[in-house]
Amino acid sequence: MARTSPDAKGELMSNTSDSSNAGVSVPTGAISVAGAQPEIVADQSGEELKLILGEFAGPLDLLLYLIRQEQVSIYDIPVARITDEYLRYLRLMQEMDISVAGDFLVMAATLIEIKSRMLLPPDPNAAAEDEDASDPRRELVDRLLEHQKYKAAAEMLWSRATVEQAVFTRAELETDKQNPEVSAGVFDLLRVFQEILARHKEEVLLEIVRDEMTMTEMLERLRNMVLSSGELNLRVFFERARSRRELVLAFLSVLELVRTTEISLIQRETFGEIVARVSS
Repeated sequence: MARTSPDAKGELMSNTSDSSNAGVSVPTGAISVAGAQPEIVADQSGEELKLILGEFAGPLDLLLYLIRQEQVSIYDIPVARITDEYLRYLRLMQEMDISVAGDFLVMAATLIEIKSRMLLPPDPNAAAEDEDASDPRRELVDRLLEHQKYKAAAEMLWSRATVEQAVFTRAELETDKQNPEVSAGVFDLLRVFQEILARHKEEVLLEIVRDEMTMTEMLERLRNMVLSSGELNLRVFFERARSRRELVLAFLSVLELVRTTEISLIQRETFGEIVARVSS
């Protein structure tokens, strides 16, 4: 995936960043964003970790997620609110020292342009059909619909291949209908992380000396908390962090255990609390 240059990235993000956002120093090195299935990989030296979110996720996936969260029609996107939320996610990535891929920044510029055009007064001389054709959102809506179509087709093919490879079926569990669950995605995890991170911005920094937790220790803490009860509300896990540095380590440790399939993330309702569960 192509990346923007640091100068180009800084020019765009400087127009969207909040002056109150302090940078978070991530001890594990640079992190890159690519898509939907979380994965952490190390370089050959073992010193740099990269966060990879999967093959299909990108700016359109993030937009669709935000539109679902707003509970609005894809044909009537509230551009101002969606743009603000989108830029908020980019600021979060920047604050975590995540290297944002170029197509995320291109979409940010597109949203800002559409938002600006929506603020212009309508042409009083334009006919009704011309106004519909000139809706600044139209091209974006078409792209989102096309993306949804291809994504649905890919999911159908994947499901079909999975079924064909299956050699056995299990009986229906009692909880299947009584307690429907959905898999939690990376953007759901980012939403919870962002809420906890916002609280840490309010903390008073004290000049105290204390041992800094390592990534290995954070992974062990997460394993123990999940194994002790079988499942763990991740909000509780994040809130145990004593500093913003520990909070970032906690976030990365969740992604690492998902990558190694030691845990799975579920929600009991859409946009509900995210629970880490020991993988079966």
